[in-house]
Amino acid sequence: MTDPLSGAGTTGDPAPLGIAFTLGGVDELTFTRILRDLLRDPAFRRPLQVQAQEPRPGAAARLTLVFQPVDQALAVAATQRLKTLLLRHGVQVDDVIVPGPA
Repeated sequence: MTDPLSGAGTTGDPAPLGIAFTLGGVDELTFTRILRDLLRDPAFRRPLQVQAQEPRPGAAARLTLVFQPVDQALAVAATQRLKTLLLRHGVQVDDVIVPGPA
């Protein structure tokens, strides 16, 4: 699969899209707990995919919900669920990048 935010596909299929959440100030333990809850939640089942970047010194944690354009309705519902899950962990979302026309 290609980078969902690059807009380029490797086959004739449409390029996947991604809704990216930047989670500033999240420590490793909280991030692990968020991932655990995410993996157990049916809202994030296939065909959706979650890409995770753990927090590192100088770089905030990041979660990207990856989906095909035909699965956009599932992705929107999963986005709302993710916001709820993050609030449960007391996480402030610093930035959300949503695909769409430039």
